[in-house]
Amino acid sequence: MRVITLDNPPVNALSFAYCAKLYEAIEAAHADDSVEAIVFTGANGLFSGGADVNDFNNELPAGAVTIRDVIRAVELSIKPHIAAIDGVALGGGLELALACDYRIATPRSKLGLPEIKLGLLPGAGGTQRLPRLIGARAALEFMLKGSAVPAARVLELGILDEIVDGNVLERAISLAKEIPPKRRISALEATIAPDVPMQAAPFVVAQAHKMVPPEDNGGFAAHKLIDAVQAAVELPFAFGVAREARLFDELVHSKASLALRHVFFAERELSKVPGLEATQQCHPERSRRTLAIAKAGVVGAGTMGSGIAITFAQSGVPVVVVDTNEEAVDKARQTVMGMFMYQVQKGRLTQEEAWQRGQSITFTDDWRELADADLVVEAVFEDPEVKREVFAKLDGIVKPEGLLASNTSTLDIDAMAAATGRPQKVLGLHFFVPANIMPLLEIVRGRATSAQTLATAFAIGKMLKKKAVLSGNAFGFIGNRMVFDYVREAFALAEEGTTPARVDAVMKAFGFPMGPFAMSDLSGLDIGLHVQKLQGKAGQGRTNVLEQLVEQKRLGQKAMAGFFKYDKAVGKGREPIADSVVEQLFAQEACKAGIASRVVTDREIRERLLYALINRGAYLLEEGVALRPGDIDIVFVYGYGFPPHHGGPMWYADEVGVARVYERIREFEATFGPQWKPSALLARVAASHDVGSLAHA
Repeated sequence: MRVITLDNPPVNALSFAYCAKLYEAIEAAHADDSVEAIVFTGANGLFSGGADVNDFNNELPAGAVTIRDVIRAVELSIKPHIAAIDGVALGGGLELALACDYRIATPRSKLGLPEIKLGLLPGAGGTQRLPRLIGARAALEFMLKGSAVPAARVLELGILDEIVDGNVLERAISLAKEIPPKRRISALEATIAPDVPMQAAPFVVAQAHKMVPPEDNGGFAAHKLIDAVQAAVELPFAFGVAREARLFDELVHSKASLALRHVFFAERELSKVPGLEATQQCHPERSRRTLAIAKAGVVGAGTMGSGIAITFAQSGVPVVVVDTNEEAVDKARQTVMGMFMYQVQKGRLTQEEAWQRGQSITFTDDWRELADADLVVEAVFEDPEVKREVFAKLDGIVKPEGLLASNTSTLDIDAMAAATGRPQKVLGLHFFVPANIMPLLEIVRGRATSAQTLATAFAIGKMLKKKAVLSGNAFGFIGNRMVFDYVREAFALAEEGTTPARVDAVMKAFGFPMGPFAMSDLSGLDIGLHVQKLQGKAGQGRTNVLEQLVEQKRLGQKAMAGFFKYDKAVGKGREPIADSVVEQLFAQEACKAGIASRVVTDREIRERLLYALINRGAYLLEEGVALRPGDIDIVFVYGYGFPPHHGGPMWYADEVGVARVYERIREFEATFGPQWKPSALLARVAASHDVGSLAHA
């Protein structure tokens, strides 16, 4: 018996280089007559996180050994192989386990084939073995979700043979000593599902294709995955594996997968901030410079404050919420308990866990309860004077080492810091609504914010399971500053005669979950107008349509009327319905302002909105507000629903061609005015003979 340990820190990635070593170890075990069975286990507390994604960005080196070669060696051997799984077995790691004859795991293990999230499909036999093991329908659902599935559920599906409460390696060794018989999954016949006859395969495949997005709108990999599973049902194993390989190679070079892999790598770069030590980025809990957050405070029990409190409670941090408005506190209590009970109904929490989390949030009107908080986040009305007053009050109450953060989405962090005697401990933590669900967190660095405070903020982001992005202190930071230009163009198009419904439909067709007008309705038109006034503008666009809508109490979804109207009988009151009243208002006010009506194409709608994002993003990079183009892309993918298969605004500029984007922006400047002046960075990249990259500028 031979134990082969996967050991390639930190996640035992099955890179080309590591697969060469693994292949040698496997072949040596096969050649040794004294070895009658082989056990695979993993070091570093896990089995394997799968392939090294970096390898996908490079051409396969001549003579390279891949996970396919490793699995082929396992498949051809006459000796039994056992996978002893602890931690995670993902992607190629699970495909290796599927090539084994037996799979044993610990209760804490999670298994998955997450390739779909990178615009790929399992490319080492996973699409062929899994349908043969658990049926095509269950296998397809497993792979399309791409989630890491708990061991108990994986056992129910039939992927695992056993869950071991004790030492999984010892159990695997014990089994290996019995020299169990070979059980090649490749020798099995694939089925659809236990209750579905094979004659129904064409119907099931057709239905599967209908249930995923179109190929050109984020569903390219899903359709190829369905094709691969169809091959498992219809073809002999060897032919199915060959088709899987062709489909995988097609996806590796697809625009969608390149974009999704860009997002993946951009996420890994987020915490790499000049001036912060590597230990703070990779292991914040080990760094002496990061502060432990044992208790948090929130000022304001509104929608945002409640969401922030839930977020901390979900991470096991007790929270004190301060608010003197009894009505707001009562509503917040209902929101908190309603959220936790919803999670119980969905099976995500037990009754006891929900009760514990609910009890960890304390509501009070006594500010002194914040005295021993390690971090206090203010979430009061977006008014600079009100916020400065809050910070001055907190400075006199919260312990000297405590951090003070603002959840502002637009305002000056330095002005708030100036109201305190601890500006080095003041920063922005901009959560997105709803705070307990949205994955994005903008960390805003003030002029005096210390490295320790920033390092702690990134540790907080990790603790809260957020995508934490650093932003400089500028009006609107990264996301909202860019959205102002995006909405500006949407408004301009409406003033020129394009209906809000058509603008939104074009952007939804591009891949956004909602268009700019529905997004404005969701945020609240009164909030939008308030922000415009803080910017020094009376309203959005060249007319006063926004002001008139607010005066008419058309405040958006919350008022069941905004740019669109809403009906509780349609989509629970969340589905926007085109409203001729608003369309006529735009037309009337445009006529008064002397704005001529224009006929525009869908292409122009897309270009004006998307290129406005790109141009402003380039300005933010020039100004140092955004650290990297990838940071901007993460903000928009996770905060604003930019379709990830287009990689974010900056990646999309490369997809289109920066020179082409630049020339179009110059045309817009000539046609519409100085608000379209292209950034110097954009001009410089465009001048590099159309090979320049804005996503890597």
